[in-house]
Amino acid sequence: MKTEAAILWAPHEPWSVEEIELDPPKAGEVLVELTASGMCHSDEHGVTGDLPVVTPLVGGHEGAGVVMEVGEGVTRVKPGDHVVFSFVPACGHCPSCADGHSNLCDNGAALLVGVQLDGTTRHHARGQDLWTMVCLGTFAKHTVVNEMSCVKIEDDIPLELACLLGCGVTTGWGSSVYAGDVRPGDNVAVIGIGGIGAAAVQGARLAGARNIFAIDPVAAKEELAQSFGATHFASSIGDAFALIQQVTWGRMCDKIICCMGVGQGDQVAAIMTLLAKRGRCVVTNVHSVNETEVSLSLVDLTLMEKQLVGTIFGSANPQSDIPRLTQLYRSGQLDLAGMVTREYELSEINQGYADMRDGKNIRGVLRYK
Repeated sequence: MKTEAAILWAPHEPWSVEEIELDPPKAGEVLVELTASGMCHSDEHGVTGDLPVVTPLVGGHEGAGVVMEVGEGVTRVKPGDHVVFSFVPACGHCPSCADGHSNLCDNGAALLVGVQLDGTTRHHARGQDLWTMVCLGTFAKHTVVNEMSCVKIEDDIPLELACLLGCGVTTGWGSSVYAGDVRPGDNVAVIGIGGIGAAAVQGARLAGARNIFAIDPVAAKEELAQSFGATHFASSIGDAFALIQQVTWGRMCDKIICCMGVGQGDQVAAIMTLLAKRGRCVVTNVHSVNETEVSLSLVDLTLMEKQLVGTIFGSANPQSDIPRLTQLYRSGQLDLAGMVTREYELSEINQGYADMRDGKNIRGVLRYK
């Protein structure tokens, strides 16, 4: 079939929206008509080169839609089902999945390179095969994915909001609840109030944090951060140090969640000064793949028993946590609508990313229908 997609033909070029040819699903695969796709910063990392990607590439990994067709052997979903894509595919039976860490699925990792398990692609344009972002390619009106990437949700959950659960919301929420292990009464700092950071604030609030310090250089995000549960706001790490010291009586933060657009190794030492004794700093944001040095007081780790940990997908388990988050949305405890700053047509994708870079958006969403 023919459909429309946004393609990155080479790093540092704009997205090109054009017609593509899409093959039918093979064994274990699913054809989905997408309703919406979140515009996550990670796809921008592929443009800038902070994350290595193979081009030409259909971007997008934060999507939701309706199943149109399934290939041989598919059991998880059927035509007509509403699905959210988990950007990390989860098989459910490898050692990582069986141990409760399906965000690190051993079999799903094979799909993250951007081609199907048989080593071929289903997307084509200009006579070339197209790779897809983490084998999803949600910057398209239709796509073919492996069933390991599909999470069925109830039909009454708005797909234009549910798409955010495929990456940003689950990652941010899980970074606080799972990777950060935020507990009632904790003092928490969230650095970077984009899509992931806003979700991390909500996760910290739901986990019972006492004070939540939102840190972002964009002053306009203060009101938004407060609407998600932040109790205080600072425009820089330096300003946050004095604020946190005052509010906590010098105790500092029990947990820090790093959600900046792109992390910088030379900032880590300053970030760690915001931590209390036995505090934990969670690195959720991407650092440049070429960055190998970090500024850090190792004696501070030893003497103060501080922790510096990483997480992917917020250490969440997509098949259980994405449905769980839809129920939190249904009950009014998780604000998804407030995280969508603006909807864009697919043809407006480059404008959407320009708005993200300018700090105008918490999350832009491409709306297809």
